[in-house]
Amino acid sequence: MKKIYIYTLASAFILSSAGCSKLKDFGNVNNDPGNTTKPITAALLTNVQADLAGFASTKQEAINGGQYAQYFTETQYSGTSLYNLPQNSFANDYSTNTNDKQNSGSLNNLQIIINLNESKNTTAVAKILQQYLYWVITDSWGDVPYSEALKGSAVVTPKYDTQEDIYKGIIATLTSASGEFDSSSTLAGDIIYGGDVASWKRMANSLKLLAAIQLSNRVPSATGYAATAVKEAIAAGVITDNSQNFVLNYPGGVFKSAWWSLYNGRKDFAEAKTLTDVTAATNDPRQAAFGGASEQPGNIATSNIGVPYGLVRLSVLDFTDKNPTWARVLRGDLRTESGSVMLISAAEVWLARAEAANLGWIPESIVTDYNTGITASFAQWGAGTPSAAYLAQFPVTNTPNADITGTQVKNISTQRWISSYPDGHAAWAIWRKTGWPKLTPAPDATNASKQIVRRFTYATSEYNTNGTNVKAAVARIAGGDTQDAHVWWDTRTTN
Repeated sequence: MKKIYIYTLASAFILSSAGCSKLKDFGNVNNDPGNTTKPITAALLTNVQADLAGFASTKQEAINGGQYAQYFTETQYSGTSLYNLPQNSFANDYSTNTNDKQNSGSLNNLQIIINLNESKNTTAVAKILQQYLYWVITDSWGDVPYSEALKGSAVVTPKYDTQEDIYKGIIATLTSASGEFDSSSTLAGDIIYGGDVASWKRMANSLKLLAAIQLSNRVPSATGYAATAVKEAIAAGVITDNSQNFVLNYPGGVFKSAWWSLYNGRKDFAEAKTLTDVTAATNDPRQAAFGGASEQPGNIATSNIGVPYGLVRLSVLDFTDKNPTWARVLRGDLRTESGSVMLISAAEVWLARAEAANLGWIPESIVTDYNTGITASFAQWGAGTPSAAYLAQFPVTNTPNADITGTQVKNISTQRWISSYPDGHAAWAIWRKTGWPKLTPAPDATNASKQIVRRFTYATSEYNTNGTNVKAAVARIAGGDTQDAHVWWDTRTTN
């Protein structure tokens, strides 16, 4: 974080011409990178979007979150699922380190687009995508650099904004960016929505809704800024159908799906028994897609044999040796090179609306929003239509009851948790806020408290390079910079 220079981006110059609009166009390098003096904004946008899916799949913010939320457990080298100290770094999400495999520099790349401001529409999309990334990052660590980040040499040691201020900034920026689109402006390099402005507006509004609903424990009032943001988002138009989903479809070849890469020569992760127990007990047909019997891409064999969560390596190996068709993350035909990664789905949006209605924030039918969300999730996974018998297992009524210990919140939150699979960031956030579904900590946990991790701790590099500001952030954390401390919106006291 010491050197967050907005102009240091070697990767920007290895992409194709500014006209590329599909992942398959990558690699058609027509210009000598040594002679490039100005970044190609379309190529930068494509580069960021290609990398974006990792934040909902296999980057640390998601794959670790998915283990804490018990979507996944480790099968080879138990550590994260046993709650080893998550002293992770967010520096490479801000600035580029070409020697780091976790590198993305996506925030930096997007800031270059914003600073160049060559196209109103491209700039607006860059601002929206930045807020998605900040959302994932702040949910993982809490206070992080925001308002002073990405200033180049002008601010090499940015302050850590409070999570409340970051959330307010995310909501405000999504609102303003949505109003900056111009019908006469171009949007080149967009491999997600193909330059369709209406789709980007829906995506921004949906993100605004999801971010705002996360604040319900901190800002519960129906007249508060979180509820107001939800109302504004719905009025402006959100994702309502799977055809509008915020999803990245990979072409394969050089640019492979992140889920394909998860089992590329390895099999370190399994679907956790926590999730397969839920789907088995309720006869949930989505399990046929959630778990695969083989790590081989394209294999259509399904599995509901979840691996027991949070066991030491020898115990896990004993189980997987005895159960060779243990559930891999996703069925094999959903893990091909040309697979997709879901970032925001219609199901997630509808179920968040059901939660907002249950809070009394919006005058919508809780039952209708809830059932529509589950139906959208079933359709997303090719599971048909939810039966009346299935829905009866998770009943809700149109009488709001925002008590997080009650059945209404339990069922909405549990369905949000199921329907967000396999996005570990989303699942971890849902569980931390509501405590649903009820999770039992890892039996072989190695941390002192033996409790599920509630946040990542700051990396040693932050203390070494931005010590004053990270220490100021730590001073605001009740309990200090520990994995048991809570991010600001996480007010729930029990594990």
